[in-house]
Amino acid sequence: MSSRTVLVVDDEPDIRNLLQEILEDEGYAVSAADSASAAQQCIEEQTPDLVLLDIWMPDTDGISLLKSWRQSGDLKFPVIMISGHGTVETAVEATRHGAVDFIEKPVSLAKLLLNVEKALADGFEGSTQGKTATPERRLPLLLGDSDYVKQLQEQLEAQANKTNSLLLIGEPGSGRVLFAQHVHDKNTQSDGPFIQLRCDTLSSANSHRELLGEETSGSVSMGYLESAADGVLFLSDIEMLPTSAQQCLRQAIEQQGFVRVGGDVRVPFRARLIASSRGELSTQVKQGVLDPALTRLISAESIQIKPLREHLEDIPALLEGFVDWHVEEEGLTYRHFSVGAQNKLRNLDWPGNLLELKNLVQRILLLGGSVSIEAAEVGNALGIVANSDTMTLLRYDLPLREARADFERQYLIRCLTEAQGNIGDLAKHVGMERTHLYRKLRSLNIDLDKVRE
Repeated sequence: MSSRTVLVVDDEPDIRNLLQEILEDEGYAVSAADSASAAQQCIEEQTPDLVLLDIWMPDTDGISLLKSWRQSGDLKFPVIMISGHGTVETAVEATRHGAVDFIEKPVSLAKLLLNVEKALADGFEGSTQGKTATPERRLPLLLGDSDYVKQLQEQLEAQANKTNSLLLIGEPGSGRVLFAQHVHDKNTQSDGPFIQLRCDTLSSANSHRELLGEETSGSVSMGYLESAADGVLFLSDIEMLPTSAQQCLRQAIEQQGFVRVGGDVRVPFRARLIASSRGELSTQVKQGVLDPALTRLISAESIQIKPLREHLEDIPALLEGFVDWHVEEEGLTYRHFSVGAQNKLRNLDWPGNLLELKNLVQRILLLGGSVSIEAAEVGNALGIVANSDTMTLLRYDLPLREARADFERQYLIRCLTEAQGNIGDLAKHVGMERTHLYRKLRSLNIDLDKVRE
């Protein structure tokens, strides 16, 4: 098979080893590096045919390393960027500095192999200036004939060209971030970026710097408010925003401007705010968790996102749309769900909502089989074993080690959903120290951002 050389650069050993094993199975000669300095040494020893480069690393971030390669003339190979917290502006910046593609974690192996083959087949000219990356088609969620879906589509599209703030209320996995992106995509009056801020990633110590940006020794680092200029700043789970960050954000909105940390120049605030929450914010205000003034500012209008269990009649259309998306975006073989399989899925609760259904479709397509997906196959894929008050998902079609990992992944996703995305509560529930828990989540490719959507 292929004897092309690939360098995998990622500081997470589980991901690095997995990518190396998969690519070697496909016939590539693979080397690996756990840091930017190690990657630099590798390319000095041998120029690879392709580099898979993680953005977040302990010494130098991947974007900075990519820029240094380009500036020094070392960029003689295509680079595919990989990130667990990718945003549109990060992808655009990576492309501007020479990357040929951008993949989000958890990595879809089918899509990865397609992108690797494409990058190697297309060749590399050493520069992507003047080229525009082809954006990935968003996962379709507004599918179905229910009154709810029709009403939701009308509500979202009515928001497209507005500038006022918008609040999306719904459970994790219900697609809040994708619905916010839909509003942004439909805006015909602005071509600004869509910037996502996960509110629980801010702390009292870093909130001002992250929101406002920073000026040090003549160097400017933009914060979230400035990065979203002329576009949308999406605040994921606004109720998790620290108090200091709430005050900082409220002042920026009220004054329509801010000053970077360490600076003295006023920067105008020109982004539209779209926030998500897991429930009505009035309770959080009464409990003193949310600032009342900020709550009024970010919830000028609101849209309720229903859980999947409340519009199960849309499952057939969602299944068809998810299958088509995985076929087009990940190169999986087309299959369709029989009426019996559809009915079986319409009788489940779906605590993980649309994301859980999407993941099931992907799993079944990856396993492969005849064109028609029957109810028995759905049952096998779910491995449903019912008992008195719960349902455990077991996989009998896998070796013991893989089945155990699959169970652990489902168990932790379910517990994380019930803990409403709170890692501290999850650690207490499962009886693990937080550092070990984070390692376990990474090793199982559980993307906290997607679970919390």
